[in-house]
Amino acid sequence: MAVTPQTNTTLEAIAEALLPVRTVAICGHVSPDGDCLGSGLGLAAALRQLGKDVFCLTARDEAIEPGLRFLPGAETLMPACAYEGVPDVFVAVDVPTPERLGDADAVRQRAGLTVTVDHHAVDQAMADLSYTDPDVAATTMLIWRLAHLLGADCGDAVATCCYTGLMTDTGRFQYQNSTAEVFQLAAEMVEAGARPGDISREVFQNRTLASLKLESTAIDHMTLMNDGACVLSWLSMADFERVGAVKADAEPLINVLRSVRGVRVACMLREQDGEVRGSLRAKDDTDVAAIARRFGGGGHKAAAGFTFHGTVAEAIATLTEILENLE
Repeated sequence: MAVTPQTNTTLEAIAEALLPVRTVAICGHVSPDGDCLGSGLGLAAALRQLGKDVFCLTARDEAIEPGLRFLPGAETLMPACAYEGVPDVFVAVDVPTPERLGDADAVRQRAGLTVTVDHHAVDQAMADLSYTDPDVAATTMLIWRLAHLLGADCGDAVATCCYTGLMTDTGRFQYQNSTAEVFQLAAEMVEAGARPGDISREVFQNRTLASLKLESTAIDHMTLMNDGACVLSWLSMADFERVGAVKADAEPLINVLRSVRGVRVACMLREQDGEVRGSLRAKDDTDVAAIARRFGGGGHKAAAGFTFHGTVAEAIATLTEILENLE
C-alpha cells in the first residue's frame, strides 16, 4: 500500500482492537454511495456474527439511494442524530475527515476508541487507529480483508456488501482503477455468495422515470468545450421539480456525460439547498480531484466531488473557465 500521513496501524491491529469490545458504531460519509454503504454494512454483518452490538449509522438524516436499499442490513441503518449511545468503538469507513461525517462526528467524539478504514488520502488522521490505502479501488476491499482477519463468515451478506462497493467504485469494472487485484477479490466475493447479475440489476437497472427525464434535460444543457475534450451540464431545482425527481435520480447522469466520444473530463452540476453540488469524472490520467480541491472537495484522481457556494450560473461560468483551460 502507499504510505499515507494518516495511516498509523495495520488491519491486523484493528481486528485485534475490535475483537474484545462489545458495542460498535459504524458510519461513512454524507450522501453515501455504494462503497460507503457496502463498507459499513459489510463490516456490521461481520461484527454481528461475533456477537457485537452494532449500530450502523448514516451521517445525515437522509434516505439512501433506492438502488442500494437491497443491501443486507440496510433496514437497520439509523441517522447518527438519533443515536445517543456511547460506543466502545466508533469506526469511520470510506470517509477521511470529520466534516464529511456530518452528525456522526459527535458520536466519534464520545466513543471510547476511534478507527478509520478508508482509501481517501488526506493530511491528518481523525482516529486513534487509522488505516488508509489510496491504492485500492474501493474501501470494501479493505473491509473484505478485515472481515477475514476477524474470523467472520464472509458469506452472502458480507460478500454482497463488499462486491457492491467494489463494483460501484470501479464503474462496473470499467474505470482505470480496475486492476488485477480488483478482479481477484471480486472473484473471491462471488465464490463466497455475491451474485453479480442480481446486484447489477438492483444498482444499475433500477432507474425511475423521473431519472430518465432528468437525463433528457441534462443532455439538453450539455456543453462541449476545450475542443471536445471536456463536457459540462447542469440541473436546477426547477428541473427537479418539473419532473418530480429527487437527488438520487441525478446520480447516473455524470456517467452519461462521461460516455460521450472524445470526452476526457466530465462535470455535472446540480443545484441543492442554495448551493451547487459538482461531480467530476475523468477517462484519462487527468486528476479531477485537484479540480475538486479548489472548492474544498476531494475524491480520487478519476472521480471527485465538490460543493460550490454560489448560484448555478456562477458555477457554470467558473467551471467552464477551468475546463476550457484544462491541459
